[in-house]
Amino acid sequence: MPAQARTESPSPTPPGLTRFNAEPAEDIERTLLTCLHSLRWARRLTDHRPYPDLDSLLAAADEAAYDLTPGDLSEALAAEALPALPDGVYSAAHTALGAAHAAYEARFGHVFVICLDGTPPTEVLNTILAAIRSRLANDPEEERVVAAEELRRLARERLGNALRGAGLQHVPAPPRSATSHN
Repeated sequence: MPAQARTESPSPTPPGLTRFNAEPAEDIERTLLTCLHSLRWARRLTDHRPYPDLDSLLAAADEAAYDLTPGDLSEALAAEALPALPDGVYSAAHTALGAAHAAYEARFGHVFVICLDGTPPTEVLNTILAAIRSRLANDPEEERVVAAEELRRLARERLGNALRGAGLQHVPAPPRSATSHN
């Protein structure tokens, strides 16, 4: 009996990717800025459309994140928020986390960023506190490298989630008076 060749069908294009490839550039840039607040990163991904599949887009997002300049990194870090704690975390933990965040921000001049992808909710607090304590020992340049890697991971996770979900979510354009001209 002859061996039958197996052909694997390519994974279907997520509906969000089809939309990502087709939407106007300004809409896509606004959406990308919710994943990583670097205009250069967002424009680079927008300008290189269309992407044949999600893996290609995520690889391009990684490459663009690796190429962030110190100014791009500062721009992205300035727009990040502190990681959210799961519901039910007791108030003493909030106090400890607030103190750790304050020490980190005083040392490095920007908010602490960490990608918690795959971290069980019961381990989020301990993971954040352990990471802050560990990273406080870094020198500022070493920490910028670590923070940049965490931002890249966050952007990849946010972008993948947006495109794998029900579709790409768009962010409305800001009112003209709120638009920055830097």
